[in-house]
Amino acid sequence: MAGSIWKGSISFGLLNIPVNLQKAQESQDLHFSMLDEKDLSPIKYKKVSAKDGKEVPWNRIVKGFEYESGHYVTLNKDDFKAANPKATQTIDIEDFVDFDEIDLMFFEKPYYLVPQKTGIKGYFLLCEALKKTNKVAVAKIVIRTKQRLVAVMAKGDYLVLEILRFAHEVLELEEVNYLDDIEKPKFNAKELKMAEELIEGMTGEWNPDQYKDTYSEDIMKIINMKIKAGEGQQIDYGDIDKEEVGNTGLVVDLMPLLKKSLEQKKKSRVTASASKKKTTKKTSRKKAG
Repeated sequence: MAGSIWKGSISFGLLNIPVNLQKAQESQDLHFSMLDEKDLSPIKYKKVSAKDGKEVPWNRIVKGFEYESGHYVTLNKDDFKAANPKATQTIDIEDFVDFDEIDLMFFEKPYYLVPQKTGIKGYFLLCEALKKTNKVAVAKIVIRTKQRLVAVMAKGDYLVLEILRFAHEVLELEEVNYLDDIEKPKFNAKELKMAEELIEGMTGEWNPDQYKDTYSEDIMKIINMKIKAGEGQQIDYGDIDKEEVGNTGLVVDLMPLLKKSLEQKKKSRVTASASKKKTTKKTSRKKAG
């Protein structure tokens, strides 16, 4: 098993379930190196002292809290552990709630919980109980010196831990004024009806695999084109599909756009249906032959 991010226990009533915290997401970001344009030599980042400009080795770097201008108190690992030993070692369940009660704006990052040998029975017991009751557990955990609010929920045979934002970290509607200077436009019943029809026509089952990071794919196409073209060669971007997006800032008549969108969706459905029929006929002929 890959190295765990955190080791501790789920505190559930009188039960103590030893678990490991494992990643549940895989970053697919493209990583670029910072280079000197002159000779493409890598740029290094150094930790330097603001006092004398000299590089400071990692073993001399400590965490400091500025309690007044220019005055610091330093803390080490033992100080953070001593602040609340239990909090650094347990996922302390405080409540159970219905999943639908949690606003999606509170969700931040998922992890898998994996039982240690002595916690297997308690792990699966909690998992089954959450599924039967259709509840999620609300708890707190300390990861890397920061206390986080979390939701523990059942997903198949796994317990999943989702990092939640605390209430003070989420800006509610009454706390923002982004729309104050924007006058809400009026739209007629026909426009609303057509928008509803377009939504209905585009509605399908949730399938995350069908959504691709097309921007990263296009960047990789350009990278490969540059590699093939050789250093310093001009390349033709015509092979990269680009959507023309216009933004004039003017008020737009929605009706023609809605009508065109509905027509395109109807055509695509007819094409898809015809293609499906052809495939079915070919299959039938093969079977008959």
